[in-house]
Amino acid sequence: MSTPAVASAPLPLPARLLAVVFLPFATGFFLSFLFRNVNAVISKDIAGAFSLTSSELGLLTSAYFIAFAATQIPLGILLDRYGPRRVTASLLVVAGAGAAVFAAADGLATLVLGRVLIGLGVSACLMGSMKAFTIWFPLDRLATLNGWTIAAGALGAVAATVPVEFAAEIAGWRGMFAGLALFSLVVSAWIFLAVPEKPLAGAREHWGEQWSKISAIFATPVFWRIGMPLILIQGTYQALFGLWLVPWLMDTQGLARGEAARWLMWAALTYAVASIAFGQGADRMAARGVSRLALLKWGTAVAVAGFFALAFAPGIAKLPLLLTYAFGSLAAMLAYAILSRHFSVAVSGRLNTALNVSTFVYAFMAQIGTGMLLRLYPADGGRYPVESYSLAFAVLGAVQLAAWLLVATVKREPDAYRAQG
Repeated sequence: MSTPAVASAPLPLPARLLAVVFLPFATGFFLSFLFRNVNAVISKDIAGAFSLTSSELGLLTSAYFIAFAATQIPLGILLDRYGPRRVTASLLVVAGAGAAVFAAADGLATLVLGRVLIGLGVSACLMGSMKAFTIWFPLDRLATLNGWTIAAGALGAVAATVPVEFAAEIAGWRGMFAGLALFSLVVSAWIFLAVPEKPLAGAREHWGEQWSKISAIFATPVFWRIGMPLILIQGTYQALFGLWLVPWLMDTQGLARGEAARWLMWAALTYAVASIAFGQGADRMAARGVSRLALLKWGTAVAVAGFFALAFAPGIAKLPLLLTYAFGSLAAMLAYAILSRHFSVAVSGRLNTALNVSTFVYAFMAQIGTGMLLRLYPADGGRYPVESYSLAFAVLGAVQLAAWLLVATVKREPDAYRAQG
């Protein structure tokens, strides 16, 4: 009699496919995360150069999120219809144009335009990779591949900390964005030339049918119950890491910008470790009878506890709490792998972009809403008082706690789809 662990052991990942599919898309997501978080370290430089208020700075940085979110539903259709290679490579050209516009900006309007184009351009980086993985790799390795890709993104977040500060000191923020424009074009060419094509089940559907299946995804209750930690917990983390953590560390913890950037670098490295731990670990533990849902619940519980301790616990070292929050928040990304097994591969692009649009709409609201809450208290020399951050973080904490309570009531993973195609 065969043992369950051996019978359900994860299938191997072919080296050639890792080279021609995984690596190009992982590099694209590295670039996406770098763009997402680059404003955190240079935010005060940009605010000073253009005399921006906290609300205007929140609007500028969150423009990435709203542009990103606005593309997700049509992006899912395009990915299912035309494939991740062509869609992702084409959009990265737009990201390069956005970086060039940002580098040449002469005011808030031009900055926002550049940021919108960047958000639009990198909107397919993660979703394109996930679609490619469902096409080319075994479905029982999705959590592993997603975890590795998110680790690459976390390295992009690392690059957005101390390396960005160094680059800004050497070339200025304008020169740095000019370099990112060129890098975007290089990654676009790599994906277009290296990634192979494969027939797509979704390409045979009529446009009306493709749109109707998006509505069906949103109308499925399990989509919201499993996806809510991703939307609210991971969305909060991205909103804070992408902008408000550095000002919070500087204004309330007394850190200089360089030290705050180093804290974010450690958080990003922790996020990378967590992506591999939860991704690869989830697939291996599932083969031994421990569900991915259980890891989702426990990991997000750690995230919520870490967030409240980070924001409100007095007399406790904050860096370990920040790393705890970063580690636990990554568990929410398991929602992609859990739900991808519940829906057909033919709609995998639309499923993942439905999750993404919900996450980034909330991240936009959290990022700009935090700026609005901070303005309720008067700033002193560009610094906001502890009370303003306490109010904003209390709201963000309550939202994350509600998301965890919702998924904690789910008894078992949704059934796997039985007729993939």
